[in-house]
Amino acid sequence: MKEEPLEMSMLFDFYGDVLTDKQKDLFDLYHNHDMSLGEIAVNENITRQGVRDVIVRATQTLRSMEDKLKLVGRYKAVQNGLLEIREAAASIEDINNRRYGSTALRDFARRIQELAADIAEET
Repeated sequence: MKEEPLEMSMLFDFYGDVLTDKQKDLFDLYHNHDMSLGEIAVNENITRQGVRDVIVRATQTLRSMEDKLKLVGRYKAVQNGLLEIREAAASIEDINNRRYGSTALRDFARRIQELAADIAEET
């Protein structure tokens, strides 16, 4: 039943507020604190199947939200695009260093890298 941990954490971070408090708590214990269904059941004084049902419903809700809004997908695309921008700027700086030695070109490449890093941190 365990899903991809990073994916589940991202879905929870983006859409967790739409879950009930019980769904949030059990989902968090299972996916973020790596507790087993049995451990959660004992701590929450409910059956293992009851824990599983809550987590399955919560997962379905989170996936449904992503299917509709695609915020996690957009976030990943932006992060990947920013990484490509940073790598391209590093390549420009490297080519400049080997061939041209332009301080202006070096400064522009570094500024692009800085801006992309800033945007990545903000998102």
